[in-house]
Amino acid sequence: MSELAGKVLTEEQALLIAKALGDRRRYEILKRLGEHKDALACGAVRDCTGINPATLSHHMKELELAGLVAVVRDGKFASYSLRRDVLEAFVQRLKDDLA
Repeated sequence: MSELAGKVLTEEQALLIAKALGDRRRYEILKRLGEHKDALACGAVRDCTGINPATLSHHMKELELAGLVAVVRDGKFASYSLRRDVLEAFVQRLKDDLA
């Protein structure tokens, strides 16, 4: 099993992440989130990706389910940040499994 800074991924989690990363739009969203240290408001994510609100909502839910983004909700508003620890654990899991 992969372990990085206490983060351990199961095979199921690794597969969810791989599936989430397999979509071009979700990959683009993660790149944009990775450019910022602080959380981005949903509107800011939408503005920098050009994805309509309903589609963005779907993609953000998939990224959240995969554990790749952290979500902070304030009423009807949400802000997102990249879970770098999960991404690093995923890369380590790949290295361990495919070595």
